[in-house]
Order: sequence, then C-alpha cells, then structure tokens
Amino acid sequence: MQKILQGWRPYAILTLLCALLYVPGIAAVPPLDRDESRFVQASRQMMVTDDYVTIWFQDEPRHKKPVGIHWMQSAVVDTLGHPEDTAMWPYRLVSVFGAVMAVLGTFYFGAALLDRRVALVGAGVLAASLILVTEAHQAKTDAVLLACAVAVLGTFGRLYVQSRGGKAVPGWNVLLFWLALGWSVMIKGPVVAAVLLLTMLTLAVVDRRISWLHGLRPVMGIPLALAVFLPWYLAVNEATSGGFLSEAVGQDLLPKLLSGQESHGAPPGYYLVLALVTFWPGSLFLWPALRRGWTERAQAPMRFLLAWIGPAWLMFELVPTKLPHYTLPLYPALALLVATALFAVREAAYQRLAGLPARVWYAVWAVVGLALAGASVALPNIHGDGLNVLTLPIALAALAAAVVPVVLAWRTRYLNALAAAIACAGVTYIGVFTVVLPGLTDFAVSPRLVAAYDAALPGRAFPLVTTGYTEPSLVFLAGTETVLTSPEGAATYLADHPGAVAAVESRDQQAFLDTLAARPDATVVPVDSVQGFNYSRGREVDITLYRSETP
Repeated sequence: MQKILQGWRPYAILTLLCALLYVPGIAAVPPLDRDESRFVQASRQMMVTDDYVTIWFQDEPRHKKPVGIHWMQSAVVDTLGHPEDTAMWPYRLVSVFGAVMAVLGTFYFGAALLDRRVALVGAGVLAASLILVTEAHQAKTDAVLLACAVAVLGTFGRLYVQSRGGKAVPGWNVLLFWLALGWSVMIKGPVVAAVLLLTMLTLAVVDRRISWLHGLRPVMGIPLALAVFLPWYLAVNEATSGGFLSEAVGQDLLPKLLSGQESHGAPPGYYLVLALVTFWPGSLFLWPALRRGWTERAQAPMRFLLAWIGPAWLMFELVPTKLPHYTLPLYPALALLVATALFAVREAAYQRLAGLPARVWYAVWAVVGLALAGASVALPNIHGDGLNVLTLPIALAALAAAVVPVVLAWRTRYLNALAAAIACAGVTYIGVFTVVLPGLTDFAVSPRLVAAYDAALPGRAFPLVTTGYTEPSLVFLAGTETVLTSPEGAATYLADHPGAVAAVESRDQQAFLDTLAARPDATVVPVDSVQGFNYSRGREVDITLYRSETP
C-alpha cells in the first residue's frame, strides 16, 4: 500500500480510473436534450461565425451562462475536428478533462489536508460518483466548474489548516486559487465564489479569527481574478447593449432564486435525499461519515470540510429551483469525509459504522444498485431493440454493486466494501454508456429523424423544416439553418419551396394539412415517418416527413 502512495503513482492510478469511467460512451451516446445540445450548438456557431464574444442559438441570443465553456469546447473541436461535424466526443472531452482535474485536485489537496491514504480513497470515491460520471459524459459546464471549485476550496482549505501550524502554502497554490476563481466566473458566474464566501464566513464565525486571509494575498489576487473574467463581461455587455447581464441576472439567476424555474422546483431536503443516488456508490458510508465528521469537528481539517459542505448545502436546499448537479461542487468534501471515516482507528468510529442505524442505511443504499440492474434490463425492452448478449452482464454488475458491498460492510470490512462498490459500479457505468444508452432507439429521435431527412433530400438543398418537435439536438444534427416553426409555417414553406422537406409531429398534423388544403398549387407527399419517445417532454412522438414535389 505504501508503495502505491508514493510519488506520481496515485496520480497515475486515478487518471487510469477516470479514463475507464469517463471515456467509454462519449462518442456513442447521441447529443442529449436540452442543455447539452444548446451548449454544443452555441459553441459551433461561435466557431463558424468567428464571434467569440456573444453567444447564440440559431438567431436567438443565449444570455444565460458565460462564455468560458464555449471557448474550451471551441479550442478542442478546432484542434480535433471541424465545426460542421456532428461528432459529440470532441465537445465532451472538455468535461472529461474537468472531471479528471477535479479528481486529481481532490487527491492533491486532500493529501495536504489529511494524508495520502485518505486522499487517494476520497478521490476515488469522487471519481466514481454517479453524478460526476454522468456530467463527464455531457458537454456542459458542471465538470469544469467542479475542477475550479476543487482548486479554489482546496487551496483555501490547505491555507486554513496549515496556517494554524505556521506553515506556508506554496505560492503557486495561491496563484491557482485566484486564476481558478476568475475562470469559475467565466464558466458559471458566481457559484464557486458563493460557496467559498459561505465557507470563509462560517470558519470566521466559528474560529473568531481570519488570519488566513493574509495568506491569500488579496491585494495581488483580486485584480488577477478580475483580469480573467472582467474583459469579456465588459465586451459582451458592450456588444449586447447591456442585454447579457440584464437577462442573465434578471431572467435566469433571480427567477431561479425566487421560484422553481422550468419545472425544476422542489422542497428543502431534496438534495439530502437525492445524495443517496447522486453520490452513489460513495453514499454507502455517507451518513456514518457525516456523523463522525461532526463529532470530530474540533480538528481543523474536519471543521474545514464541514464548513465547505454545510452552509452551501443549506443555500442550495433553500433555493427553489433545484437540479441534481447543483450540489456537485460540495462532493469533493463529502468524498474526503467518507475516506476519513474508513481510516478511523478509534473504536467509537468503527462502532458507528457497525451500528444498527448504519446497517439499515447500507440496506437502503442497495436499492440504487438494484434499480440500475432493473433499468439495464427494462429500458432496452421498453425503449430499445430488446436484450442483447451484453445486457445480462451489465445487469449482473449492477446487482453485484448493490449486494457485495453491503455484505462486506455488514462484516465490518469497510475498505473492501468500498473497493467492491467502486469496481462493480465502474463496470456498470461502462456498460450503461456503451451498450444500454446507445441502444435506446426510442430516445434517439433526432438522429433517426435527420437520417430520414438526408434520405429524403440528399445534399440538403433546403434546410429541414420542423413543427411540433423542436429539440435542440435536432438543430445540432440537422444544421444551424433548421427552421423551427408552426404547422402553418411548415405548410407555407413547403408550398413556396418545391423539393423542401418538413417534419410534422402528429399533434400538428391536422393544422398542417388544413393549411396545405388552401394551397392547391402545392403537391406535398409523405416520404417517411419516425416514432419515438421525447424524454425532454416525457411523451411519445410520431413524426411524418413530407416533401413538396416539383410541379
């Protein structure tokens, strides 16, 4: 064990683990609706138009999130692909990179706060968490934001703990702190800054001292952070005549703080319950670890980790709009808490892990693995082409992830239980992202619709016109010129453009046909149809492709 912990070996082990967890499936899973497809489409338009200041989705300004993730995606796609390609893996590589950096950063700072043994286990727990594996497979902001959070909070935690012993923090850590804080604002606004501020305020109140503030060198650091994000904010505000900030704050941020937006409202306690799933498989020891962390709060590392988690968690619970990934910036601290509990040598700590409440929790935890096993079998039957030769092994891996760790935990073999949970979960993830999800053909409405469009109109002489089904993934796959319109608009377009093709969802079909009836000069015929399930709206769709014939 000691040899594994030396030098570069932990970083190599964690990088390999991340590669096994995050890379499989990034090319196989089609673009997801709706956020991921909006991000990649906006990045594509940025590259095509060579406008790296304003953010657009087709001809609509996208004044919600900053530009940082689009710059990163554009850099990777420009290097490894082409803006007009529809391959998703170059865009998703940015999230893979962010997730890997978050895991390696958790080990680096965890080793400084605690020790290398605890840090390695904690980083492994974070790497295998369901929410991070999911985010690493999507071309969105959250994995990169997590990397920023680890750099910022990790540096502050190291400074907080080591300053109490009179030790100095390496100067490059402080430089990283301010650069990462500035870049986090470019990725997702003030999220990391808010978590940091709450952590600082909590420790200042509890300790009644802020001697650590001097170590951050704010006189040098604040201008540095401002230099990272302020130029773009000034440029976009100028380019949009103040529209970006007014819409980002007034129409996106504030409504989320005041009420549940976009059907994402939930009561307080939502994240507490959901952590069983989102932090899986590390959630096996979550509640015993939190209890131990609280009893050991007199220790500076424990106090810091609790200050990182508690106030920000409460903030997220009180905000009406809730999405599973919002609490992701707190998961590195949770992972390190779990690791400290497993390496506790005092009898009382192990008694908590072996007590009746903990054993009940282990049984509840097993439900997640059982659900994954059931989904691995049920989803291909309901929304795919049925079971194949690989489905059963995936389901068995998920079943093993549910049963084996619980049996080991009941036998007080806690490290073995966690190792088994991560290993079985890893096999399950690989199967889900390479076999199960790509095989859910009912969900792949946009790819099948675009294939039918290309067959009906080789060469794409006209853009695809669509009504009733207007998901962002369709725009990304069919092209920026895709016309999203009403049934009347689709009928008029076909009547005016012989040879054009329109996709009409069944709910819009009658209005479409009624409008065509008023245009006797137009000859429109159905050429194909696509059926599937629109998971963004939670309903089945039946789409017919019509082509207008040349007179």
